[in-house]
Amino acid sequence: MTATIDAREAHRLLARGDALLIDVREPDEFRASHIPYAASMPLGALPSLLADAVLPAGRLLIFQCQKGGRGGQACALAEGMLGDRVRNLTGGIEAWAAAGLPLAGAGAPRVSIFRQVQMIVGLLVLGFTLLGLAGFAPGFYAAGFFGFMLAFAGFSGWCGLGMLLQRMPWNQGAA
Repeated sequence: MTATIDAREAHRLLARGDALLIDVREPDEFRASHIPYAASMPLGALPSLLADAVLPAGRLLIFQCQKGGRGGQACALAEGMLGDRVRNLTGGIEAWAAAGLPLAGAGAPRVSIFRQVQMIVGLLVLGFTLLGLAGFAPGFYAAGFFGFMLAFAGFSGWCGLGMLLQRMPWNQGAA
């Protein structure tokens, strides 16, 4: 089980230089708002980044995300390499901000492109499935298509919807 650390204790260790903070959120989330001490290493790229990183011996490695879930996943990945030197920031950046600790970044937190894609595709699949259940059989085909495209984006790393969303006015400066 991954050990956790609260925001105040993490701040104390970081200020003394006894720990390193790794933000595992997506790059657009990091740009929008981050903890000043944090290095950005998105969760998806973390295994290769950790394998290539030169980490100082004796320092605690604290993983952080928005609320703590992805930080816990990062800890599970890193524990095999670093053992008991790994901690998850309880409550993530939200707990850090709630404790009144400093934040840096380009502005107010935005909904990441990744989450926007998840919400849009999820609603499309739900809507077309409901149409199919209501008797409009092509709705099932459309739902299957959007599910396939989401899986394709996951396997290939290419997401047309994500590229389109990056161009939207509400996402300018976020991507």
